[in-house]
Amino acid sequence: MASVETTPKGSVENNNDNTAVVSNLEPDKSKGAEFVWTLQATWALVRTRLAMDSEFDQPVFKKKKLWETVAEKVTANLRSAGNQDVTVKAYECDLKWRNMLATYRKNAERAKRQGAQSVHWEFFQAMHDVLGKSREEVGAQKKLNGAKLDRAIAAKKFTPILPTPSLPSAPYSSRPPQDVLQLYLELQERKMNLWAQQKALEERKIEAINNLARAISSLAEESNSQLPK
Repeated sequence: MASVETTPKGSVENNNDNTAVVSNLEPDKSKGAEFVWTLQATWALVRTRLAMDSEFDQPVFKKKKLWETVAEKVTANLRSAGNQDVTVKAYECDLKWRNMLATYRKNAERAKRQGAQSVHWEFFQAMHDVLGKSREEVGAQKKLNGAKLDRAIAAKKFTPILPTPSLPSAPYSSRPPQDVLQLYLELQERKMNLWAQQKALEERKIEAINNLARAISSLAEESNSQLPK
């Protein structure tokens, strides 16, 4: 017969904490009463869940499937120990682990403030060996990534901008191709025609100005001859 789980004096898990922890899995109440977590069952859950911690950290895995695997392993462990009529469900493992995780975090904060000797919760060290290491690795990886980014920015900031290498020029030919020569001659001819047109236009302007000056001069002479003497 399974006994009710007990924790030693000084355990934080039995403190007056009214915080409700809810499992994300749907409870299945069609198969009798809820499971009572004994000390043996709790240790089986802790060892199984910690052994699968890397799988729970992977976003590609569905948590429901993982908790079903945890429940199967815990059930098999308890039955191999002589508890043949025991069946642990996935949502029960999930809910129990959430409660234990909340207790672990409180004890971890207490250990930071008062030292590890102030924590007497029996599951703390086993969980801290895995979960504490995971947190330290994540923090170290963030610092490493930040240092790499700083070095990359610094290296990029002081990298000199080198000139773009020029392409090798094509070998110069002493005789230009026939089509290029023909094009050159056509351009020169157009320039000469344009110059001749501009010259003719200037000559016309000059002739017009001279005609206008002669007309003005003639009008002035006629006007003077008509004046009374």
